[in-house]
Amino acid sequence: MSSIRVDFYLLASSEETSLVACRLLEKAYLRGHRVFVYCNNQQEAEKIDELLWTFKDNSFIPHNLQGEGPIPPPPIQIGYTNEPREFDDILLNLNNEIPIFHSRFRRIIEIIGNDEKAKELGRLRYREYRKKQFELQTHEIATTPAN
Repeated sequence: MSSIRVDFYLLASSEETSLVACRLLEKAYLRGHRVFVYCNNQQEAEKIDELLWTFKDNSFIPHNLQGEGPIPPPPIQIGYTNEPREFDDILLNLNNEIPIFHSRFRRIIEIIGNDEKAKELGRLRYREYRKKQFELQTHEIATTPAN
């Protein structure tokens, strides 16, 4: 059996997925994790990048867009096309599909929005992870996760 854990966060409200992603990234950063955030496209990646600067007044989360910033990269890196270098701890998958490089990570986080399209895509990814015998956990989120 695989040692990869996949956590599905199911949003019960219409709360924006990217805001929940920022709170989970803050929590992971404060616990010393390195996270690669995989988005669908450049626009989504830039939205998360911008939100991490502004979603909370008293929070600082070192991050950068993939291909930008210092070497070595900060603990949070955001991308949408290339496989990440130097990241194998947590994958926050905001993409509609499972990336081909997913198995290099110890843990995968999936946030499922409260709309039918997001739920159906989430179900497909859940079935795929289950086929791979990953350890699956689901968490229902009524409101934004606490710090």
